[in-house]
Amino acid sequence: MGRARFSTPPLFQSKLLCFSLICLFSSVFLALHFAFSTSKCIFRSSPFDPLQSPLFSYPSTYGEHKHAIPTTRSSCDSPVFFSDYWDVVKDMHRLLENSTSLGARSLRYIQGNAESFGGNLSFQKRISYFDHSEDEPEIPCGFFRDFPITNSDRIAMESCDGIVVASAIFNDHDKIRQPRGLGSQTLDYVCFFMFVDDVTLKTLHFHKMTSRESEEHKIGAWRVVKVVSQHLYENAAMNGVIPKYLVHRLFPNSKYSIWIDAKLQLVIDPLLLIHSLVVKENVDMALSRHPYFLHTMEEAMATGRWKKWWDVNGLKVQMETYCDNGLEPWSSNKPYPTDVPDSALILRKHSAANNHFSCLMFNELEAFNPRDQLPFAYVRDKMNPKLNINMFVVEVFEQVAVEYRHNLKQGGVGVGPKVNMATSDWLANGSSGKCEGYLLKMWGESHG
Repeated sequence: MGRARFSTPPLFQSKLLCFSLICLFSSVFLALHFAFSTSKCIFRSSPFDPLQSPLFSYPSTYGEHKHAIPTTRSSCDSPVFFSDYWDVVKDMHRLLENSTSLGARSLRYIQGNAESFGGNLSFQKRISYFDHSEDEPEIPCGFFRDFPITNSDRIAMESCDGIVVASAIFNDHDKIRQPRGLGSQTLDYVCFFMFVDDVTLKTLHFHKMTSRESEEHKIGAWRVVKVVSQHLYENAAMNGVIPKYLVHRLFPNSKYSIWIDAKLQLVIDPLLLIHSLVVKENVDMALSRHPYFLHTMEEAMATGRWKKWWDVNGLKVQMETYCDNGLEPWSSNKPYPTDVPDSALILRKHSAANNHFSCLMFNELEAFNPRDQLPFAYVRDKMNPKLNINMFVVEVFEQVAVEYRHNLKQGGVGVGPKVNMATSDWLANGSSGKCEGYLLKMWGESHG
């Protein structure tokens, strides 16, 4: 008897067809796994999204990807799911085309001249602007001095009428890093602006990344804007606060913005971020929760202990001023998951409420110090109308941006742990007791 011969069914004789079926089943399996997984921050994004090729080739001497900080979190309670890229493009195109400057018609700003950039008003004068309605007078919002940039940069900033991604490097403190994961149509809607001082620009010149002969500078996606910082603040961090909290004034025609600290590299398309974290959530602002702290006082203590701000007496005055005027510790009665954000990444809709909040924040930072986590809860809780905020979990933050260490300077502070659980020792001596009630509530010792 001869052996039985089995012929391959015609359906499986095509190698191309077999390969296609394998890809199909693999894609279905991965999609189902990602869709139902709740153990990690899975961002559902189509594998067929048209990504941009690398936008800039850095010289090897620049070292833009040195000193990345690893993340250790592997779980996520609140994963974020992105819509398909092309659906997001269509939705954002409709929103941007059908909206004017969202907050322009209901906020008016005080004009004038002052010795400082924002006027540096008294505390009582500042809090008088916390309640605001459309028929009330102008509010102070920086720009009592001109922002020292070239006319061509100013025109480019005013021409950005969609979404702006803004960042800043002063005193050559960080590297310029290109955003990753940009879709093919993203740069039609999104502008990238990096503000630098002369010290930083000299480094870019040294590495031949910018031209000394031109006033306009472009590095990949970023338009680099030179700021004559000696006409602003002595402290470089305070100069960075200007584009961070007055972005709606620097870009008066933009509808949305993303602030990203220069220590971060954006790895998710800005259109997807704004759409998922701001538009779909119907909020004015989205930013991450702090990875360790719930209470403003915890951050204030850590700021003094780890020398994040040198003027400890100034920190005491600031916190006692807030305590004396109604600052409360975080509790479950507040409609927010924490009082302390990680403000390295801020996504905004340029609504009236958000622009109002940004102006109030800038005034507090100029009055005290550039540590923006300290006045955050006080301004947020005391302002009116209220701000709608999406404070997402830190695991989401770690998925959308890669964090790097700052440029290491010779003789600078050694690299080490930046955060530790704070105690009250920095308030123990010389405290007037204005924050005693706050501390008792924070530590759970108040029964009143």
